[in-house]
Amino acid sequence: MPRVLRIINRFNLGGPTYNAAYLTRYMPDNYQTLLVGGMKEPDEESSIYIVQNLGITPIVIPEMQRSINAHNDLSAYRRISKIIKDFKPDIVHTHASKAGTVGRLAAIRNKVPVIVHTFHGHVFHSYFSNSQTKFFVNIERGLAQRTSRIIAISQKQKEELCDTYQIAPENKFSIIPLGFDLQRFTEDKESRRTTFRRQYNIDDDEVAIGIVGRLAAVKNHKLFINAIAVAKQFSRSKIRAFIIGDGELKDDLKKQCADCGLSCTEPSGNNVEKADVTFTSWIRNVETAYPGLDIVAMTSLNEGTPVSLIEAQAANVPIISTNVGGIENVVIEGDTAVLALNDNVDDFVVKLLPMLNDAGMRQRMSANGWTYVKDKFHYTRLISDMDNLYRELLADVGKGK
Repeated sequence: MPRVLRIINRFNLGGPTYNAAYLTRYMPDNYQTLLVGGMKEPDEESSIYIVQNLGITPIVIPEMQRSINAHNDLSAYRRISKIIKDFKPDIVHTHASKAGTVGRLAAIRNKVPVIVHTFHGHVFHSYFSNSQTKFFVNIERGLAQRTSRIIAISQKQKEELCDTYQIAPENKFSIIPLGFDLQRFTEDKESRRTTFRRQYNIDDDEVAIGIVGRLAAVKNHKLFINAIAVAKQFSRSKIRAFIIGDGELKDDLKKQCADCGLSCTEPSGNNVEKADVTFTSWIRNVETAYPGLDIVAMTSLNEGTPVSLIEAQAANVPIISTNVGGIENVVIEGDTAVLALNDNVDDFVVKLLPMLNDAGMRQRMSANGWTYVKDKFHYTRLISDMDNLYRELLADVGKGK
């Protein structure tokens, strides 16, 4: 029975936790999997309930955190190294950057036969200075040499990692898209729409546009707010904007709303005031929110495979997004989504206005979302792809490759 040690950055709400959880719970019975991850940051929503609801008891390593800290990183390395010695995995599979660095170093040091790393995104642009980025690229190149296989979650991401940043040669990569339990986004949509819109006082003639994700610089919520401010001047429809998520930039974004002449509110309890922009904070059961929205937006500067856009399509909600990273591999441009230039308010507004003003356009775009994502991004496909990869890599070890 192959043993798999699965290591994720931290248990914060997002795609990596869902995928690590499904891969831990649903891989064929001939695998024994142990899940390890770091602590969420104070401004993030915990995702520990996701793994617990699947009957998984993970090992949490508080020292493994997002920021670089020599003391914490060394402690995390030692903890993982001890787990490897005790668990004796045949495969160590790391997910995302911090887990990928600390976990792979421990796996290399302890001579684990198969080492796999998944890039859920990357930090090679829009995060750090040029010198810092070069430092991280060099680290990844070094680790790639000792990694059995690197997983990119989209064709576009593979091209960036392989061709643009030259992390590793092409034969080191496999493309395995993310997978989720998407059925829950198709259920009770009418009643959920009614509940959400009643809760936030959204009138029938108001177009609700929402953006889902942590309030961090790379998500570029400033573009979203600027675009709403401009669109309100030219749209024939009434607009209500919803920022679903939380993070360190909330106060800055509220100030930006004021600077743009937009009213904003953050509901407390059942009291929800009408405003141009509503900060909902995290909505744990986010499948209850999508049906209440008429448009889902994304304004990121850099993305791997954005979970919110997959979820939106599963809920049959049309999308407007910046065309960055792997987004073009997640949506069907012109069919389920409209794509705008990166960090360009004018282009974003030009693309957004027809969606705001034409209910028929929104309806046409929403029709094909579920059909597109239901197989491509379902967790059963993820499980099958990963099982095939693990079998291939374990067979190579058996052949002495």
